[in-house]
Amino acid sequence: MNNMNRSFMDTYFGPLSREYCVYFYALSVFFGAMFASSVVMVAYFMLTHMKKVNVMFVLNASFMLLNTFLAYLVNRLLHTMCVKAI
Repeated sequence: MNNMNRSFMDTYFGPLSREYCVYFYALSVFFGAMFASSVVMVAYFMLTHMKKVNVMFVLNASFMLLNTFLAYLVNRLLHTMCVKAI
């Protein structure tokens, strides 16, 4: 590969600087806040609308909470990996 191609590849596909790890940090903060607010909203709804709570609501709420928690966990893990690798 000649120098021009190598420079192009390094510029557009090479490793990024450590500052880009902030992306994963921001996402982990966002999804952590989403998870916490979802827990509060689900608990509030269940306490105030006890008659409307059925099996489908519990399943949907459980999957929503699991999804937001996993998004938080994955982005926290990616942030940690990014910081430790660079």
